[in-house]
Amino acid sequence: MIDFLSRALGGDKTPKPKPGKRVNLALQGGGAHGAFTWGVLDHLLEDGRLTVEGISGTSAGAVNAVMLADGLNRGGPDEARKRLSDFWRAASLGGDLPAVQRAVTDRLFSLLPAPGSPTFNWLSAWSQYLSPYDLNPLNINPLKDLIERFVDFDALRADPRQIFIAATNVQTGRLHIFPHEKISAEAVMASACLPAVFRAVEIDGIPYWDGGYLGNPVLYPFFRSTDTEDVIIVQINPLVRKKIPQSTRDIMARVNEITFNSALMGELRAIEFVNRLIEQGRIPHGKGPNEYRRINVHRIVLEGLGERLSSSSKLRNDFASLELLRKLGQRAARRFLDHHFDEIGARSSIDLKTEVYSERG
Repeated sequence: MIDFLSRALGGDKTPKPKPGKRVNLALQGGGAHGAFTWGVLDHLLEDGRLTVEGISGTSAGAVNAVMLADGLNRGGPDEARKRLSDFWRAASLGGDLPAVQRAVTDRLFSLLPAPGSPTFNWLSAWSQYLSPYDLNPLNINPLKDLIERFVDFDALRADPRQIFIAATNVQTGRLHIFPHEKISAEAVMASACLPAVFRAVEIDGIPYWDGGYLGNPVLYPFFRSTDTEDVIIVQINPLVRKKIPQSTRDIMARVNEITFNSALMGELRAIEFVNRLIEQGRIPHGKGPNEYRRINVHRIVLEGLGERLSSSSKLRNDFASLELLRKLGQRAARRFLDHHFDEIGARSSIDLKTEVYSERG
């Protein structure tokens, strides 16, 4: 486990350092709540005190990851902010997408089309009895065209910045990581492929589902590919909810939140274990062979910004709702920098030991 998660394999694959503290960003998926991540990224880019070495993303987090990386590659922070803004505006219910792309985007970011949309009643009725293979026998998915409208994947694959997209191999049940040299619109589609909504995305003959089941988001690829030991997790599936869910929808939404956080909790548990061994002097700290990375973990999380952001808000992709999430993300990022900027590069800003071990009582 230590070797898998923390051994530094050597070699510098990252761009030359730029001014500012260097970090990796790990972007979680969660439907339309991905607009919260848009707001977080927007403020971090505007603030300008951080340099992004690596990015990982899952599902909606994968979409944000490629938009961010493409903007940074094309023109730096200002272009990245514009690209994220343009995408989320286009993806909103009132955006300028063609009708077919609109239906697909409604499914991706809203999980179900908004009530009142032409496909809502039809899909609500038939999806109870038919799988995506029955509803879409020709496997039509215009999401590829939508993503390629905003991202130059050829240029992105040539960018030395490390990007990792997580998906689930349907056949083996194992986590699959698409590294930056294999990033494509299909990889992003695979990462965002909810099995009850879309047909499995096949790449080189291998079917993939949403990466959130096994890595939401993944952290371990950073440890052997980037120099920085700081990772900021943008988490949009809350760990804590004070209210007990009672409706069927709220119960299933809470189950999904817990499920989609479980892989991340496992990685954090392993990081805490390795960090503790390093602090005790039981394993060597460094980037060379037989040395291990001490990871500083930071988190910007949607929880605590309002219990009103529940399962129902994941189903809303009108621009006013997405704009609210963006503003919440900006506020959360501002508070994080105000309280924890000095800890970046020095220590974790969350108490990993308290976070990851089981409750006792």
